[in-house]
Amino acid sequence: MASTADFKNGMCIEYNNGLYFIIEFQHVKPGKGPAFVRTKLKNVKTGKVVDNTFTSGHKVNTARIERRNYQFLYKDDLGYNFMDNDTYEQINIEEELIDAPQFLKDGENVDVIFHAEEEMILGCELPNHVIMEITYTEPGLKGDTATNASKPATTETGASIQVPLFIDQGDVVKVESKTGNYVERVKK
Repeated sequence: MASTADFKNGMCIEYNNGLYFIIEFQHVKPGKGPAFVRTKLKNVKTGKVVDNTFTSGHKVNTARIERRNYQFLYKDDLGYNFMDNDTYEQINIEEELIDAPQFLKDGENVDVIFHAEEEMILGCELPNHVIMEITYTEPGLKGDTATNASKPATTETGASIQVPLFIDQGDVVKVESKTGNYVERVKK
């Protein structure tokens, strides 16, 4: 059991006969009346985000979750296949449970989130930043760094991202996996 004072982003709670991740929360102390906590909760199974308000001090059941390191192997008709780096056991994960499947490369290490009591897969998180090679983009011009203009580019995994004008085909870039935003060019 945990109270609203224990809430933090990423915490998994049992609510309305389901498992929910706390995406964001805010403690509110109005001038009149009792304090309360506004939350955005993401349903683990459906991915639907709901808003909910808990009174301050409200008790909720927490779900024990574990993060385990897995390596991406390949994609087939059944989904994405991963291997446990410790036991070499292989699992299959559906595309809906993966945060950003368009950025998965062969051999990439990810965190797979499990419900500890039921050994149920809740999700799969990529690292915050992934390194990608640009396989196609229109040619850039030297010295085109003064403006924040961008152009579309295709990465080695087939994902489309926006990059600055000076990025060329064959360049290696760092991309934020959650948003798909270009971060910086990486030297080979």
